[in-house]
Amino acid sequence: MKDKLPNSSYIIIGVMLFALFFGAGNLIFPAQLGQAAGTNMWPAAVGFLLTGVGLPLLGIIAMGFSGSKDLQDLASRVSPIYGVLFTTVLYLTIGPFFAAPRTGAVAFDIAIAPHLENKSSLALFLFTVLFFAISLWFSLNPAKIVDRVGKLLAPGIVVLLAILLIMVIVNPMGNAQAPLESYQSNAFVTGFLEGYNTMDALASLVFGIIVINAIKALGVSSRKEIVSATFKTGFVAIILLGLIYVGIAYLGAVGVEEFGLLDTGGLILSSTAKYYFGTVGTVLLGVVIILACLTTNIGLMTACAEYFQRLIPRVSYKTLVMFFTVITFTIANFGLTNIITYSVPVLMLLYPLAIVLMILVFLSPLFNHSRIVYMSTISITFLISIFDGWKVLQESLGIDGFSLLEPVVSFYEKWLPFYDEGLGWLVPAIIVILITGIITRMRKVAVNL
Repeated sequence: MKDKLPNSSYIIIGVMLFALFFGAGNLIFPAQLGQAAGTNMWPAAVGFLLTGVGLPLLGIIAMGFSGSKDLQDLASRVSPIYGVLFTTVLYLTIGPFFAAPRTGAVAFDIAIAPHLENKSSLALFLFTVLFFAISLWFSLNPAKIVDRVGKLLAPGIVVLLAILLIMVIVNPMGNAQAPLESYQSNAFVTGFLEGYNTMDALASLVFGIIVINAIKALGVSSRKEIVSATFKTGFVAIILLGLIYVGIAYLGAVGVEEFGLLDTGGLILSSTAKYYFGTVGTVLLGVVIILACLTTNIGLMTACAEYFQRLIPRVSYKTLVMFFTVITFTIANFGLTNIITYSVPVLMLLYPLAIVLMILVFLSPLFNHSRIVYMSTISITFLISIFDGWKVLQESLGIDGFSLLEPVVSFYEKWLPFYDEGLGWLVPAIIVILITGIITRMRKVAVNL
């Protein structure tokens, strides 16, 4: 048994965690943020970093602190049924419904679309057929080569991005332009909510167990040291992510003068690569991004199939992989813009639930791990975040809400602090934790007396 690991171990596991986090969303959303935030990039970037790297670190530490064997075990502190439902929805979100289709769409936008005169749905279809067929083959036949390629690609992408970002800093393409829409007056909060799109805070609740197992495999067994080690390894990962986020956001901000407003972050990156390095740079970036997105998708398909196979043992792993791949392929063909549009409402629902669960984990010893505190806080958060998700869906699709829901939304807008900023759940959740926590403590004191 070891009380402490050498610093080299923290770095190795931290880089592994960075590779797990680093995917399609980590590239496209900071670029979009920089483009839209313009001269307000820095406050927007700070908000983005809080949710894009701060919450994933909190999630990793929460898993270590909780001592839970997996996410379902942790979420079951609310109730066993909630544990299954929350974990299922989370896996589907970071898997076949949103994050996995995004890998194919981003790979197409960065590697293929810049070389086409017209970005056609047929081209996207043909590319995704090949992309997800290769992914399916590897997912059905898990091999060490995928892990090895992934471990080589992560440093490779970092080096390529570092070269590109150094060029942007040394020789900027232009000046940042005026901020757009909500970035004009509320850049910090808009950046904070934009960080949801990375989905890394949700993924951290899954990846946390991988990190903990890696730490335990090195001989650490004391809970205190496991928590300390998860913090240190997580810190390594988020520093790398944070530097890349800020660099890409700056790239997006200074590129508007040269390229104008582009539809997706993928096009911003490929256009920048072409600006500095010509067609060779675009091709090289495209090849690496395709391989990176491919390995990410294989990992997501494998993880989802393994979880649902445990949940539904009668259905084979191979059947689940094929089923999820078909869903992923279908959704990918709606295009990156549509995937993002429909994912945001779901994230507005899930992120508050995940954040509150993390907070409850750290406060749990203070209220004796009482289930009533977990259930009450998660319930009030859900009742608010479900309407947040619906409101965002309404706005993004330009549709009218159901008349029965409008009085509830109006009530929330009038009485809940920060509701218009998408954080209406925060104060009620804190109040419920305080009230139910105090009641729980008083009941324990009364029983002891």
